[in-house]
Amino acid sequence: MIDIKKLTIESAHEALKKGDFSVRDLCEACLSNIKEHNERLNVFREVFGDVLAQADAAQARFADGSAVLLTGIPIAIKDNILIEGRKAGAASKILENYTAAYDATVIAKLKARGAIFIGRTNMDEFAMGSSTENSAYGPTRNPHDETRVPGGTSGGSAAAVAAGMAICALGSDTGGSIRQPAAFCGVVGMKPTYDTVSRYGLIADTSSFDQIGPIAKTIRDAEIVLEAISGKDPMDGTSSEPRKPSLEKKSKYRIGIPKNFMTGEGIDAELLKNFNDTIEKLKSAGHEVLDITVPLLEHSLAVYYILQPAEVSSNLTRFDGVRYGLRADGSTVNEVYMKTRGQGFGREVRRRILLGTYVLSHGYYDAYYRKASTLRTEIGKNFAKAFDVGAGGVDIILTPTTPTPAFKIGEKTKDPVSMYLEDIFTVPLNIAEIPGISMPCGVTSENLPLGLQLIGAKGSDSLLIDAGKEFERVLQ
Repeated sequence: MIDIKKLTIESAHEALKKGDFSVRDLCEACLSNIKEHNERLNVFREVFGDVLAQADAAQARFADGSAVLLTGIPIAIKDNILIEGRKAGAASKILENYTAAYDATVIAKLKARGAIFIGRTNMDEFAMGSSTENSAYGPTRNPHDETRVPGGTSGGSAAAVAAGMAICALGSDTGGSIRQPAAFCGVVGMKPTYDTVSRYGLIADTSSFDQIGPIAKTIRDAEIVLEAISGKDPMDGTSSEPRKPSLEKKSKYRIGIPKNFMTGEGIDAELLKNFNDTIEKLKSAGHEVLDITVPLLEHSLAVYYILQPAEVSSNLTRFDGVRYGLRADGSTVNEVYMKTRGQGFGREVRRRILLGTYVLSHGYYDAYYRKASTLRTEIGKNFAKAFDVGAGGVDIILTPTTPTPAFKIGEKTKDPVSMYLEDIFTVPLNIAEIPGISMPCGVTSENLPLGLQLIGAKGSDSLLIDAGKEFERVLQ
């Protein structure tokens, strides 16, 4: 039996080339794990019925010599990324049974490489949440402890990789939605620089924050997927040409620790000790570690939870019962709108629509939205200064990915502020449009995974990946 949990993209590719097993064998191993665990874990919204047919088509590419690294690799896809002819519902009742009319750009790129789409994964509804408890179809459970959350909003994608249901996965990251579940599930998750990956075909949450990225077992696997899906797309005006990686590889990194940002209440003591121990290991390996201050960083969460709901309130107006998705009966157009949105949207989505509408309303726009936008710009500038090596800045900033390990299902659902605080280390990167990677860095005394977050300057994705590979070596 193939052990999916031990396979990387490269090791699977080599085995497929040598004929150690076939693409069909590989997919059947994933399907077997799904059959054994999915009913309990609730990872997949749907497992696609043509997986083995996809496998046979990929096998033909190995036979004719056209196979590339991702050919035949089973990939799980978050339920907000469109695949032509397949359902995509963003885990919401308002889009139940919606069938995509076209491929997202990232899907088209993976199809061209012969990747296998094994199914669509559960998520927080419309990518709003930090636990995958906000799905209209029930919570996903953490494969390491089924009483705990896998993180969110890409909790299904992270759990799929951790549970051996896929070799890698795609998620989307609005305020930590790739990195936080990666940390909770003990895998690697990367949010690229904003503009690196096309958002065409991603069901929009917050357009100025959203970014599609990989979830995988290793930094190298995340790099392979990112290389495949990144690049300029005429269908997304915010996307850019691929950045050329630096030819000069660093052997030692100048690392900044924003300790002033890590002294507040709510940070788990065991997690903080693990982080400090990790820093000592990196120092022992010859890396330079400096205490730094990034001004205004402590306001990031407040900025995010003003700007994000504001964009949500605008983006989700399209779901009105008229054009697609759920349609509730009503005697007037306004009644159709109200009933459709009341029945179709979950509590957290409704909460953010209300909050966003409020901060954009007359009399409050200047007091909230404009001020938050100004702070967003300043936070981005302050990160840029921190990474200005010529002015004494650092190559990389490190923080824990999350303030706590995975928490119990139901533990924070009645306290939205407590839930929002789970994003404290991840949202600054989305505000500043900079890249970040969460990688495993040990476990707690209860054997719960912990994540280390690597933060880089805008456009420094390749440097961040190189650093992640080095840190993997040090922390093994």
